[in-house]
Amino acid sequence: MKINKKLNLEKLPTHIAFIIDGNGRWAKKRELPRSMGHKAGMQTVMTTVQHAFDLGIKVVSIYAFSTENWNRPKKEVDYLFELFEQYIKTDMQKLYDQNVKLMVMGDYTKFPKSLADSIAKAIEDTKDHTGPILNLGLNYGSQDEIVRAVNHIIQDGQQSVTKEIFTSYLYTKDLPPLDFIIRTSGELRLSNFMLWQAAYSEFLFPKLHWPDFKEKQLEKALIAFQKRNRRFGAIKESK
Repeated sequence: MKINKKLNLEKLPTHIAFIIDGNGRWAKKRELPRSMGHKAGMQTVMTTVQHAFDLGIKVVSIYAFSTENWNRPKKEVDYLFELFEQYIKTDMQKLYDQNVKLMVMGDYTKFPKSLADSIAKAIEDTKDHTGPILNLGLNYGSQDEIVRAVNHIIQDGQQSVTKEIFTSYLYTKDLPPLDFIIRTSGELRLSNFMLWQAAYSEFLFPKLHWPDFKEKQLEKALIAFQKRNRRFGAIKESK
């Protein structure tokens, strides 16, 4: 596949994240069951993550299952669990073979035991990998993450807290700063995703549904990112 000539591979973000929205609406538009939307969405996860790593991006975070997703119909939730387990056991093997390290943010131990065990095994099997990092948000909510961090800080008897200390208690403590968040389907909100980490992230909200987000769309998104002037609160003095 030819890479867009406008994309500068020397100025890629280090850490990008996806809020993968619109699977159900994609299916509805095609008069398909929602499960088919989730299945198509999972395939898009694979192709998008693979292309991001092929381009040279070091870390990809995916909002796969939020703490609020438990409120969906049980049949849909159960299907998502089956899909996750299949994805982790089989589809992700290609990534593992490429030295990709799997990390998870969120309390995945609340998932069915078979799925939780598969996740734990994948984390263990790739813990020493030194290649790109795939960080999955599974039973993840940023507010829960922040409360969890505060409770651990209290338990450790910290008398005062800096930004650096607080960050060290988050799931993402070993990851580089989050540069870029892409949320598909046109919704203009973060929905409890990486709120602390997103402090100076760039955002993009393409209107297409997640299953339609292909390699070309990723490249266009990265080109848009490269056009941003990231000042991190500072300004450049005029000459």
